Amino acid sequence: MAEDFHYSADEYLLLGKITKAHGMRGEVKVFLYSGQPENIRSYKELFLIDRQGELFGPLAVLRSRDQAKLAIVQFASVTDRNQAEEIEGRGVLLAKTDLPEIPEDEYYWHQYIGKAVVDVTGKNLGRVAQIFRTGLQDVLVIKGIDADEEILIPVTREIIVGETAGELTVDPPPGLLELNSGS
Repeated sequence: MAEDFHYSADEYLLLGKITKAHGMRGEVKVFLYSGQPENIRSYKELFLIDRQGELFGPLAVLRSRDQAKLAIVQFASVTDRNQAEEIEGRGVLLAKTDLPEIPEDEYYWHQYIGKAVVDVTGKNLGRVAQIFRTGLQDVLVIKGIDADEEILIPVTREIIVGETAGELTVDPPPGLLELNSGS
């Protein structure tokens, strides 16, 4: 996943990976890590990164459509199957400056990943390692102080009660932390 590609996380957001060429006109299938292939339509240009860290682009996005959990994307500069096959396996990046603005009560996943998490008493629970989406809400995966510990916390206004640049404060309902620890 993200660890396969080396890029400036301050400048770019890794959206997904080109899985394979599609058709004869240069389209490619892109697996989006967010699980929301429809989002790629809102980006005018993207960058590609190979496993050695070489950056390509920007590439203008001509069109995109969903196919199950993938997006079928046509880049302006990729016009045939041979060119599409040449970019298979590359990561798809978006410049963070190109992210659409969102309402104040919403967030982008990358804004939470890496943040420390404390409860309302100040107890350090760990850091947000990843986020995944359920049918109802996003869920934070927190790697605890103990390397083997993993805590799952739903992202709701009632549970995440505070945020600073480097920290989230949570007020989990009774039993949630114990449920996660298996005690």
